[in-house]
Amino acid sequence: MVKVYGMPSCPDCGCLKDQIKERGGFEVIDIGSDVKKLKEFLKLRDTDPAFDSVKGQGIGIPCFVTEDGKVTLNPEDVGLKSRPVQGAACRLDGSGC
Repeated sequence: MVKVYGMPSCPDCGCLKDQIKERGGFEVIDIGSDVKKLKEFLKLRDTDPAFDSVKGQGIGIPCFVTEDGKVTLNPEDVGLKSRPVQGAACRLDGSGC
């Protein structure tokens, strides 16, 4: 099972909701619903090099952790499609979350 860290208010996370529901095999972890879940995500974000490119620019969600422990911020790496570039975004520069 692939863990997906995200938040419902995140446009990038929201576009994955239906894909995940249709496919199964994903555990969605809403980091905004419980401080323990947020701390779990922050520990991962602070220590895994997959986040190096987003630190200082965004939160780093959605984040995917595969069954073998690999961390990626790319939905395609786990068989999902990214949100189209246009539209709402969480980063201050409007480029993503």
